[in-house]
Amino acid sequence: MNRYWTLAQRPPPRWPGPDTFALREAPIPTPGPGQALTRTIYVSLDPYQWGYKRRGVEPEGAPCHARTVAQVVESNIEGLSPGDFVFCTNGWAEYGLMGEGVPRPGYMVPRKLDPAMGRISQAVGVLGMLGLTAYAGMILQGQPKAGETVVVSAASGGVGQIAGQLAKQRGPRVVGIAGKPEKCDFVTGELGYDACVSHLSPTFAEDLKAACPDGIDVYFENVGGAVFETVLPLFNPGSRMTICGLIAHYGDEGGDAGAAERAAAEARGMTVSNLFVGDYVESHHDAFLAEVGPWVAEGKVRYLEDIREGLETLPSAFAEMLKGGNFGKMLVRVSDDPTL
Repeated sequence: MNRYWTLAQRPPPRWPGPDTFALREAPIPTPGPGQALTRTIYVSLDPYQWGYKRRGVEPEGAPCHARTVAQVVESNIEGLSPGDFVFCTNGWAEYGLMGEGVPRPGYMVPRKLDPAMGRISQAVGVLGMLGLTAYAGMILQGQPKAGETVVVSAASGGVGQIAGQLAKQRGPRVVGIAGKPEKCDFVTGELGYDACVSHLSPTFAEDLKAACPDGIDVYFENVGGAVFETVLPLFNPGSRMTICGLIAHYGDEGGDAGAAERAAAEARGMTVSNLFVGDYVESHHDAFLAEVGPWVAEGKVRYLEDIREGLETLPSAFAEMLKGGNFGKMLVRVSDDPTL
């Protein structure tokens, strides 16, 4: 049987609770022509997934959406054989189909993975959509330069930790915003940021101003809300802001999440760019892997994963991630093989 999690509450609450999801079983699907059956190894947990659920993107009764790393069990796809590792969208399920006629977001194109490029889990992290998100938002939109100051919120998270390191390759001063002291220590000690301040500190505003004595030229936004309000007074004329995520607003009822942030930034003459990674998959995915892949292999770009174990942990891990309880990119290993 194929075990999977689906939404139990419709519409879902503002934030997930113990009764939001239900664990169900169904027969393992059989692949048709042009399809492959895959067994899930890693499920990626990301804040955007809560937006999918609240907007009703997921069909009723279907497995919760998520990007996944899986292993081929049976294949009717040329070039894919049992045992191959793939990036796909099995969601919160032990098994899933990929290939012709299998519903998925258009830009999340399944692909065969090369384990020689890095840990297979990185295909949903630094060597996957999250890495491309950081690359597109920081390098293509933010365009940091030597002598400037770059600030990244949620700097120890799945995208933030990459964005800051990519900025460092261009030579600016890079400042992170994180939560607990151990996260700030990781951002400076392991990721090489020049400074990191805690948004939990009672002196957050003063700390950030001290870390950015020359103001802020590029801001990579993952949070919004009170964090943005603290960053706003420090923007320099001609500064750029990329809106990657606004986790502070993901529980809001209706309205345009981030409208206030965009309006306030534009009022100061800033260039504000909304970031949707799907706009860059076809044009930049291969170039991104060619540039960043060797940096990851050489240790020039480091990447921390927060891996939880077992299908049963998915709802609690997801809720914890939305509250900022993860330390690094959160994944759940569904496979019982610890070597994968």
